Amino acid sequence: MLSLFLDAAATLGESPRWSEADHCLYWVDIDAKRVHRSRIGADAMICTDDTYMAFDQQVGCIALCRSGGLLIALEDGLRHLPAWGAATVPFGDAILADKPHQRFNDGCVDPQGRLWVGAVTSDKASPDASLYRVDADGRITEMLTGLTTSNGAGFSPDGSLFYHTDTPTHAIRKFAFDGRTGTIHSPAVLHQFPFGHGRPDGCAVDEAGYIWSALFDGGRVVRISPAGDLVQTVELPTARPTMIALGGPDRKTAYVTTAAKGLDPIARAEQPNAGGLFTFRVDVPGMKQGLFAL
Repeated sequence: MLSLFLDAAATLGESPRWSEADHCLYWVDIDAKRVHRSRIGADAMICTDDTYMAFDQQVGCIALCRSGGLLIALEDGLRHLPAWGAATVPFGDAILADKPHQRFNDGCVDPQGRLWVGAVTSDKASPDASLYRVDADGRITEMLTGLTTSNGAGFSPDGSLFYHTDTPTHAIRKFAFDGRTGTIHSPAVLHQFPFGHGRPDGCAVDEAGYIWSALFDGGRVVRISPAGDLVQTVELPTARPTMIALGGPDRKTAYVTTAAKGLDPIARAEQPNAGGLFTFRVDVPGMKQGLFAL
């Protein structure tokens, strides 16, 4: 059964990450320039405490680090947060510093501990954003070009496939992934969503290799099989889910971030919990959260 985990009133909630070490959910409010840490109750479906750290730039996504703390993707570059409440340290090159019409967006960590993070263009139309691979030594490599809204990054349980979506295309694509070299090739469409019924945003992959995708302006999250078939739909009481994470002690609790941004006054009144985090139980546990090799 779907329930409200936290009435966060986020403008643009995103990037939920379950931390087994901290036993809590980290997530961001992009437009509010905040990273949140939400602690859970005994059943993992109720938030018992939520705190946040504020930054001077929009926060696109976060990654948990092996040494503890977070790697944070901001508008123009990355910063390492060694511990909650500590000062951040710049990490890698500020590769978007000369691209003010872009900011970092969605990302995930591969099985080898590298961060894959994409950018979004401010007009959501100009195809000059890219997807980047960030290595543990701070090197940043451009992996895909010609994007507008890089989203939905994830890896298959066996590490042989990389999933990605450029949201306006309404398609989830899959790539062959070489973990040794950190390269992708052989792109193919896994699932094409119809236009006008929601756009694929952030995703999570479960242990069976199924992909959960949040459909922005579609009011639902869906589960896609490794063959590309839509096998399950969970409706939400708000139109703009943004991303899903599978966590909790058994990794069988889904956490869905949502957005209130852009809703007109009528829609906002009809969706009083827009910007909240929602939760429901799943049958197949999610993959263990990838940790950046830092």
